[in-house]
Amino acid sequence: MTSANLLKGLRIDDPERFSLAAFDCADTFGIDLDKDDAKALLDDDIKRLVGLQERLYAEHRWAVLVVLQGMDASGKDGVIKHVMAGLNPQGCDVHPFKAPSGEELDHDFLWRSVVRLPRRGHIGIFNRSHYEEVLAVRVHPELLARQQLPAAVLGKHVWTHRFKDIRAFERHLARSGVLVLKFFLHISKAEQRRRLLERLDEPAKRWKFSMGDIAERNLWDKYKAAYEDMIRATSRPEAPWYVVPADHKRFARLVVARVMVEALERLDLQIPKVEGKALKELRKVRAALGAERPGRDRSPSAKRQRKPASPPSKQ
Repeated sequence: MTSANLLKGLRIDDPERFSLAAFDCADTFGIDLDKDDAKALLDDDIKRLVGLQERLYAEHRWAVLVVLQGMDASGKDGVIKHVMAGLNPQGCDVHPFKAPSGEELDHDFLWRSVVRLPRRGHIGIFNRSHYEEVLAVRVHPELLARQQLPAAVLGKHVWTHRFKDIRAFERHLARSGVLVLKFFLHISKAEQRRRLLERLDEPAKRWKFSMGDIAERNLWDKYKAAYEDMIRATSRPEAPWYVVPADHKRFARLVVARVMVEALERLDLQIPKVEGKALKELRKVRAALGAERPGRDRSPSAKRQRKPASPPSKQ
C-alpha cells in the first residue's frame, strides 16, 4: 500500500458512515516495524519536516495546528517527543490542556484554545484540546455543571450545538490561513492495560501513572461512544480527522509525521525572494564587508584586554 492510499484510508472523508469498529488498533498496513527500519523512516520524515518548518517560518503566511486526542496511554506524549524532536523550538509551541482553571471556566468553552493558537509561521501542538469539551465534559456531567452556564443554553441539544460551534471555529481557522491537522490515536483496551501495568512495574515510569487513569478506564465504552460521535460530527474537508491505529507506537509516529509532511508540502511554501532595492542594499553591504581587511581586532575593548609588557628588571 502506498503512502497516499494509507493516509487516505485513515482520513475520515465520509464521517456519516464512520465507525470506530472498522479500524483495527493494531493494524500497521503491512509496514515493517523493525526498530532500525522504523527509525530510518521516521528520521527521513523528520528531516523533511525540519526543512518545511523553516520555509513555513520564513514565508510567514500560514500557521499549523496539530490536535492530538486519545485515551490515556495512547501515545500522545510519545508523538510529541519523537516526531517533533527536530523542530526549531522558536517556531513550535506545545500546549497540554489540563483541567480548566477558574479563569478559563469564566469564559466560553473555546476561549482557552483560541488564546493558544499558533502565530503565522508557527506550528502549534495541542496535547488534548477544545475537543475535551465534547469528550470528558460529556462523559462527566459534573464538569458541565462547573461551567455555570445559563439553563437556557443547556438541554438535550448542547452537544449538537458545541459540534456546530467547533465546525465553525475550525472553518474560520482554515479561512484565516491555519492548517488544521487532527489525530485520534486509537488504542485498544488491552494495549492500554499493558502500558498502564508497565508504568506501575517500571520505577522510571511510575511518575506517569495517575489513579485517575483507572477511573477513566472504567468509562471506556462511554468514551468510545463520545469519540465516535465527535469524529462523525467534526471531520470536515477543511479539518479532517485521522484515525491512527496506535497499539504500535512506531507506526502511530510514522503516520503523524507523514501526514504533517505531505500536508505542509501541499502548501507549496517558499522562502521569500529578496529583489529590487532590497537586493541592491544587500549587495552594497556584501561589498563593504568584502572590502574589509582581515586582521587582528583593533577595537578599544581588545586594547584594554591586552596586557602591557613588563618593564626590564634592574640588575
